[in-house]
Amino acid sequence: MVIVNADDFGMNESCSRAICEAFRLGLVTDTTMMANGRYFDEAVRLAKENGFFDKIGIHLNLTEGEPLTEEIKAFPEYVRDGRFHKQRDMTKPPTRELESAVYAELRAQIEKLRDAGIAITHADSHHYVHTTESVIDVAVKVLKEYSIRKVRLRLNLGDVPDTEKSEVINQRLRDEGFVTVKHFVKLAHTKQSGIPDNTEILVHPDYDRYGRLIDRRGVENGCPFGEPIPKLNTALGSYAEL
Repeated sequence: MVIVNADDFGMNESCSRAICEAFRLGLVTDTTMMANGRYFDEAVRLAKENGFFDKIGIHLNLTEGEPLTEEIKAFPEYVRDGRFHKQRDMTKPPTRELESAVYAELRAQIEKLRDAGIAITHADSHHYVHTTESVIDVAVKVLKEYSIRKVRLRLNLGDVPDTEKSEVINQRLRDEGFVTVKHFVKLAHTKQSGIPDNTEILVHPDYDRYGRLIDRRGVENGCPFGEPIPKLNTALGSYAEL
């Protein structure tokens, strides 16, 4: 079974509509939603209209956009000028006060999806923060409290910066009782690593400057760029089936 998860649902209009198209074309199997995204309410409506309301997970976010809670705004390592940023040491353990603020923010994000009627199927995070040393303890605590048992791994296929660290983090998630796939890889790296069974593939559906559906690799002069998302010739599954 191979899962193709579309990240960033609700972040903005472009990527949210691209995710809807990717579902219609059978290019993705699941998505994860950004609770503090600018397009959140409209994305909820689109998911209902396009028939994938039961395939939405939480995209925990501590690196982009405006926080949902006030407490975390007191910590400049996370928030500057009222917005999250990612210029910080992800390996630095948090203080007790910062841990409390992160805990409150992650709870608020989960609650926002639940209040919208979304039965959260799984969890991952923006820029993989739930698998960093500074966040994993809080993420584990919160996800257990909300009985979210299916969780994305740290990258362990393709271009992996630290394979040993990935193995340690991934084993930690499994030891905590979370259900995971065996492999996690970006779409851009599937050619070099292949696609073994029991794999999650990460994609960021979006539209480029020409209106083409792509897997967003970056943004240049305000326009997303990347490569088309292929339709995989393999057995696709879903987080709901794990």
